[in-house]
Amino acid sequence: MPHSSLPQAPAPGPAAARWLAPSDAFFAALLALPQLACAEESCVAERALHAALQAAPARVVEARAIDAIEDADARDNYATFIAFRDALVAAGTLEAYYLALMRGGNTQVAPLFVDRVVAAIVDDMLAAGSDVFEQRAGELLHRSQRLAVSEGRVVCGDREAVDLMEQTGGFGELGRLLRQGDAPLRRAGLPVLTSENAAGWQPHGTGPAFLLDLTHEISSDVGHGLSFTMTRAHSGLRALARVLERWIERFFAVRTRIVPLQRIDDAAWSWHIGLDTEATALLNELWRGEVPAPDREGRLIGLFRLEFESAAEMRADLAGKPVYLGLAMTEAQTLKLKPQNLLLDLPLAASM
Repeated sequence: MPHSSLPQAPAPGPAAARWLAPSDAFFAALLALPQLACAEESCVAERALHAALQAAPARVVEARAIDAIEDADARDNYATFIAFRDALVAAGTLEAYYLALMRGGNTQVAPLFVDRVVAAIVDDMLAAGSDVFEQRAGELLHRSQRLAVSEGRVVCGDREAVDLMEQTGGFGELGRLLRQGDAPLRRAGLPVLTSENAAGWQPHGTGPAFLLDLTHEISSDVGHGLSFTMTRAHSGLRALARVLERWIERFFAVRTRIVPLQRIDDAAWSWHIGLDTEATALLNELWRGEVPAPDREGRLIGLFRLEFESAAEMRADLAGKPVYLGLAMTEAQTLKLKPQNLLLDLPLAASM
């Protein structure tokens, strides 16, 4: 894992009172990761350091304690962890650390650690007043997804869970052995999250995996040349919109309203934000009036209109104008949402 560096925390704002201080429990969970957990071949020095950190995750660690670890990869992983831990403690809160890190453009911090920071913020942010659909949508901010598109419906599944299912067919280690022996193996499907099965969902892969339906509207042909469009009551895009509203409010104490769209019909389109790398490129092309190749345009799976409750909180030249958001999958039908884009590119008033 690459080394992290110390980001400079932003000045506290009106939202900072609700920000999350790093805890021993947060660091202890990182120590349990495979990259830091002791293995059978771990040396005495590594085991001693790991045990000491488990007992007191915030303890001072001298360089010689890391240098004494025999395995080079393990030494680097512990040095990375300590640098990250110290930077996070110095920042004071997870939000201050994350915001400073993203504004500084530091790409040297292990993505695994950054995702854990986002996960902790999202979990705390959604701890009260959110339903299971919002909690599942919140995972898109820190967990990669695989997507499937069929007959106008778009569903996404946790990439790690889907890949495991593909490897084992739902039979765990036995499934791997069967697949290695080329034995017939049933293809176990993952359920789509609904209000009927929502009680069985658990966050972060701790329970059965569920697909999230990202379809916003469904068009139905009723015959005689007539059709109607129905907005899905439990659209994952609507749940994601609520999560993104709370994400913005968490960092900036700014209230917004985000609504899923089918298309952008705005001759005065002035500002947009891609929520991932693919969406950024596609929205840029569409804004310039270019026509992306059909296979690329089809990767755009979600559009949103964002409006500020108070135009005074926007940049003066954009006050009162909508901000459009886009969500897209890659050619391999994966999605890695970049929640920092919404923080860095939101057209906030200079005073904010």
